[in-house]
Amino acid sequence: MNKQLSAIALDVEDSRKLAEKLNLLLADYHVFYMNVRGFHWNVKGHKFFELHMKFEELYTDMATKIDEIAERILTLGHTPLHSFQDMLDNSDVKPTRDVTNGFDCVDHILNSFRIILVAQRELLDLSGDAGDEGTNSLMSDYITEQEKLVWMYTAYMSK
Repeated sequence: MNKQLSAIALDVEDSRKLAEKLNLLLADYHVFYMNVRGFHWNVKGHKFFELHMKFEELYTDMATKIDEIAERILTLGHTPLHSFQDMLDNSDVKPTRDVTNGFDCVDHILNSFRIILVAQRELLDLSGDAGDEGTNSLMSDYITEQEKLVWMYTAYMSK
């Protein structure tokens, strides 16, 4: 059976599946990004200055990742989700509202990382099977970086 290849020499059906999963990840990142922006703006109390800066670092990094994921979807020959409603409808990360306590903010961040890491590991496997080094490399880099962040945020939560 001959497979139909895309412009970047990947199986067209594999590319569609990858783009679909990447769009779900894109939605997760968008909602996570908005949550962390809210934490940055609204955190109060103990360790305010430290958390305010850390949250800014996190959402700034996520903005870059959002762009990279959308561009990877385009590279695979598909269209990234791009409306707020699409993001809300397709995200496993749920929006937060009125979270001001630093520990609560970090708890939400850790839960969101858990969701995103699961999705990225699924994409890592799928992209590996498809021979998609571009997506595979992106996911591998994200996972490595985020595992360290999880360790750091978990250390912050320790009493």
